[in-house]
Amino acid sequence: MVVIDGHQVRLTNLDKVLYPETGTTKGEVLLYYTEIADRILPQLASRPATRKRWPNGVGTERDPEIVFFTKNLDSGTPDWITRQGITHSDGVNNYPIIDSLASLTQMAQYAALELHVPQWRFDDKGKPGHPDRLVLDLDPGPGVGLAECAEVARQLRDLLAGIGLTAVPVTSGSKGMHLYATLAGDVTSDGASTLARELARALESTNPDLVTSQMKKSLRPGKVFVDWSQNNAAKTTICPYSLRGRPRPMVAAPRTWAELDDPDLDHLDYHQVLARLDQPDPLTELVPPEERKDRLSTYRSMRDAAKTPEPVPSTPPVESGGRSFVIQEHHARRLHWDFRLERDGVLVSWALPKGVPTNPDTNHLAVQTEDHPLEYGSFEGSIPAGEYGGGEVTIWDSGSYVEHKWRDGKEVIATLTGRDGGGLDSPRTYALIHTGGGDRPDNQWLIHLMKPESAAKLQDQPPEATGPLPEPVTPMTAGLAAVGDFGNADDWAFEMKWDGVRVIACLGGGQVKLYSRRGLEVTATYPEIAEACAKLDTDQTILDGEIVALDADGRPSFSRLQHRINVSKPADVARLRSSVPVQLVAFDLIMVDDRSLLRTPYTERREQLTELLTGADPRIQVPPAFDGDLETALEVSEAMGLEGVVAKRRTSTYLKGRRASTWLKIKHRRHQEVIVVGWREGQGRRGGSIGALVLAVPDGGGLRYVGAAGSGLGDADLDLAMELLTPLELAKTPLPAVPAEEPRSVHWVEPVLVGEVEYAGWTEPGLLWHPVWRGWRPDKTPDDVVVEGKT
Repeated sequence: MVVIDGHQVRLTNLDKVLYPETGTTKGEVLLYYTEIADRILPQLASRPATRKRWPNGVGTERDPEIVFFTKNLDSGTPDWITRQGITHSDGVNNYPIIDSLASLTQMAQYAALELHVPQWRFDDKGKPGHPDRLVLDLDPGPGVGLAECAEVARQLRDLLAGIGLTAVPVTSGSKGMHLYATLAGDVTSDGASTLARELARALESTNPDLVTSQMKKSLRPGKVFVDWSQNNAAKTTICPYSLRGRPRPMVAAPRTWAELDDPDLDHLDYHQVLARLDQPDPLTELVPPEERKDRLSTYRSMRDAAKTPEPVPSTPPVESGGRSFVIQEHHARRLHWDFRLERDGVLVSWALPKGVPTNPDTNHLAVQTEDHPLEYGSFEGSIPAGEYGGGEVTIWDSGSYVEHKWRDGKEVIATLTGRDGGGLDSPRTYALIHTGGGDRPDNQWLIHLMKPESAAKLQDQPPEATGPLPEPVTPMTAGLAAVGDFGNADDWAFEMKWDGVRVIACLGGGQVKLYSRRGLEVTATYPEIAEACAKLDTDQTILDGEIVALDADGRPSFSRLQHRINVSKPADVARLRSSVPVQLVAFDLIMVDDRSLLRTPYTERREQLTELLTGADPRIQVPPAFDGDLETALEVSEAMGLEGVVAKRRTSTYLKGRRASTWLKIKHRRHQEVIVVGWREGQGRRGGSIGALVLAVPDGGGLRYVGAAGSGLGDADLDLAMELLTPLELAKTPLPAVPAEEPRSVHWVEPVLVGEVEYAGWTEPGLLWHPVWRGWRPDKTPDDVVVEGKT
């Protein structure tokens, strides 16, 4: 039982696999809808939801076709679910209105993977209203695909723009694409259908070789069918951001027009959609202004534009880069001064009961109030009695400010330069410090006038890192490829495959933290890398790269790096920093100065990465990339003794947490990550110690034995292996069956540790041929292990 929005929701069978092809579970579906709630709920609001439910999963062997297309609410639906009846020819159906995270979660609990809604909403009286949006369904016939749908979408966009409508594309997650446009609510559903039909026919008449507006299947080969009928009041369309009941968990994903120009345009699965959440929602234009979340909603709720001369804008603020300020003397019920700084399109505001401090030795109380519109910066006048803040308002001073520090909800330091004759008299530097929380009101701050000498020091310093430390991302990974797998090599850039450990470096708020591929913090293990990153002139930045240790010939050595991987005690790290120094090979830039680059093409990310790291601490290096020259890249990689190269499509975006076909690795030698499941007792010189490590790889939800590695284990490796494996010992094997070639003296262990071997190939029974131990991979989990070659 969980409590969401004050309602109890019972969640069951979270491990049930609903998408067998990808192993996606019901728990992961629930998590997706939780994370996407802020995007999908505005699209579901006030609309009757029809659900497609797959209680046994999509396309399971036992029930390959069991799907319920549900309109009426089930009898067991909780009473707190909002519902509304619609009269059909066979009676009244009660539909759910999915208007909260709780109701969205309840639908996901019912395995309602697909959510379908009409283009109209219920009005305040519970009656179906006029449609508030138009939809055109672009359905590709045999022989055409998304590229042709994108071309038709662009032509429809121009037609819609000609009648004053803005269009937003949505790849359906199935075959084609949907195109949405906002309607003013002044036409009926029949009128919207007529408009959509005429648009489809107009496009068909000008482009008959590509477009058809007719439903006959015989007319669709080689063409895109523009289905206008879904604007009928009785029809529904898959809701934007809904999952699809396809073999993989695809999503009806809103897209930008720039994306439609990508020759590799494809549908998105739920991982890819979640990776885009830090980007603006393309569907914002389809949400009525009154439903958009904006920073002026509180301000607007406290004022009536018909009763007060204050500016009361009806639309959300537009972000700006301005740095204006205003201090207003406010003779309300109690005299106070309003201190306002422009930031992100609004005036962030504090009320100062005793005015701005004029003496550095005396701090004044500052009470944070609601954000104000930028127009308030020039407001002077009389607010009527009885209205919020009633009284006289005059401008005490106004001008611009220089920001030295801004930590939301914690601290602000700025130098204000006012107008001639203003109350400040000269530039002054103020610090606002949050003191609320606990027994104090949460909106309570102090404002402090800094001494001239302290303020002068700030002027000579670059702006301090101000934002919080960004959250680490799960890195994107590469699939395996061969030299012959590339068509036009000019579409790719080729980088070295570095023999190290993956690391994500997060910079922000004057801090640096390093994270492993598993999301574990490793800053203490590689403090010199954190120190080097801290010198970069940037804030709110995320780097992706590989930490490497160089051998005597200046080549990355994974065995040498092993001495650093498991070390975190300060004394041990300090000792090893000189004997085993490390470098960060930074090959990608995920965020810079609080601006996400997830959707930025690879080539642009590389350019910004190079610009950022030019002249940086030599412990951070940007590796070379060979554009379209695989042969040279392989030669250089071989000469450097590296594992191979990584090919990255030049137009590729960064898909965090995904193994994608737009990044591919080509190896010289065969390396395989393995799961250690036991160890054999050593003989001779290794008597009383480990003779070989018993290895396995994932296989169909379980484990498959692939042999044992004894070569490559030095004395230090044996000692470390014994230290790591002894606490994990099991009474019986974790394998489905004990291989015949394994002696009874094997010590079995929990299959939780990952290592890496080099090997010559696979034997016919599927065993590693001549595996040689390379080292532990604490940056990987068993779930990360993938069989790299043919077995």
